[in-house]
Amino acid sequence: MFEKFTSLPPDPILGLLASYRVDENPNKIDLGVGVYKDESGHTPVLQAVKEAETRLLQSEETKSYIGPAGTPGFNSAMQELALGEGHPALIANRVRSVQTPGGCGALRVLAELVNRARPGARVWVSDPTWANHVPLLGNAGLKIETYPYYDRATSSLRFDEMVETLKNVGEGDLVLLHACCHNPCGADLSREQWKVIVEMAQKQGFTPFIDMAYQGFGDSLSDDAWGLRLMAESVPEMLLAVSCSKNFGLYRERVGMALAIYNDAASADNGQSQLLNVVRGNYSMPPSHGAAIVESILTDAGLRANWEAELTEMRERINSLRTGVVESLAAAGAPGDFSFIQRQKGMFSFLGISAEQVQQLQKEYSIYMVDSSRISIAGLSQGNMEYFCKAVAAVL
Repeated sequence: MFEKFTSLPPDPILGLLASYRVDENPNKIDLGVGVYKDESGHTPVLQAVKEAETRLLQSEETKSYIGPAGTPGFNSAMQELALGEGHPALIANRVRSVQTPGGCGALRVLAELVNRARPGARVWVSDPTWANHVPLLGNAGLKIETYPYYDRATSSLRFDEMVETLKNVGEGDLVLLHACCHNPCGADLSREQWKVIVEMAQKQGFTPFIDMAYQGFGDSLSDDAWGLRLMAESVPEMLLAVSCSKNFGLYRERVGMALAIYNDAASADNGQSQLLNVVRGNYSMPPSHGAAIVESILTDAGLRANWEAELTEMRERINSLRTGVVESLAAAGAPGDFSFIQRQKGMFSFLGISAEQVQQLQKEYSIYMVDSSRISIAGLSQGNMEYFCKAVAAVL
């Protein structure tokens, strides 16, 4: 059966991680893996998560299945976190959601839902986009197209070109948008630019498909969801994939939500029956533990306040690192203008150097990043900032 298989190349980031682990240089820096790290280079368990987990372990009385949709409490709390309390789509009973195994699970089941409604539908993704968008959506049967988004030469958005391309996108197509903290470039749409895309969706009839993996890592929980909330108010149908990996620090627990907004309540009930059937044919039931933690945090005033404070601390640390990179590169004499790093949001930015210079950083300085020069800002610290910036200045 398997004799015709050939070996596939390893995932670039996982391959980097393997090389990093065996590197004996005490000054080595991993800027490839997309997880939050504290000043010591550790990915911590949030205190609010620990407290919620302790309560859960003391109160949980069964390990029975929770059903394909997950728990009603989780779905309700996550809907309000994403859309905001009292959102018109929620009031109109047009929103349905299911708990999923991470944001990846959300993307995949929504893609399969779309493929049931319109087999082989086209989904337009930004150039660049998160690499895993392509297999998650494409392997579900959707056809991938791209629209211009980021100019690596100028480290800025190609918004006019984006708009010109999306003018050709009509009813039956989907447009994938990053809600905030764009992965991999960190350059987000402004509010005025969001308004333009919303008007295009209204006029042309394409379906927005929004991925929100970093709510709270950009400006705030509400500001980071501003664009998707406006879109959800303005169009008859919308899809949203949400991840709890970053803002709750629940990477290995695999917690996410797939949300769909429909034209009316009857269509929402029909669509939910289809989505539950997609889930049943994939993984049958979602895992419970991580989602129960999220539900506890979002429905307890004290836990939620503690979580929001910790999230603010993570966000402010990332933003301070962005400022530090810009200042330290200038102090190290690196040629060029890196101020764009300070203007961008979230964990990622393109450094804007060549693949050859990326390899030189790895070989000579044990600094690891993918060949595109995308770096995870959270992999830096006050302790390694000077070493990193001097190394970049040297290869430039």
